[in-house]
Amino acid sequence: MTVSERAHELAMAAAQAAADKKAQDIVIIDVGDQLAITDAFLLAAAPNERQVLAIVDAIEERLLELPEKAKPVRREGERGGRWVLLDYVDIVVHVQHTEEREFYALDRLWKDCPQIPFVDRDLADSAASSAAAE
Repeated sequence: MTVSERAHELAMAAAQAAADKKAQDIVIIDVGDQLAITDAFLLAAAPNERQVLAIVDAIEERLLELPEKAKPVRREGERGGRWVLLDYVDIVVHVQHTEEREFYALDRLWKDCPQIPFVDRDLADSAASSAAAE
């Protein structure tokens, strides 16, 4: 795995922020061996423009709350709300409308790169609670 510790921290925090806003198909891809400009891509989808923007806002807020605050050096696509890109240098976040996610299929484009496992904290907590109840 070529992802730096900082990139991993940012990706996990951003992924959880996206999950908290009900993002779909959250995937973290280690692109460090293929790209010199970033370590990882975070991909997330939402069924409408308003939710895309809410996810983007939540990610930005969460990364500003980290002990070592992170602000994107570039933010693109916000006006349309169909595909917003947040460039944090260590990671690049792509929040896409579901239709764009399916059409552009970044997951398939980068399929040769390893994925970094992410489990939504709420799903892990509910699974642990269910297991304890049995």
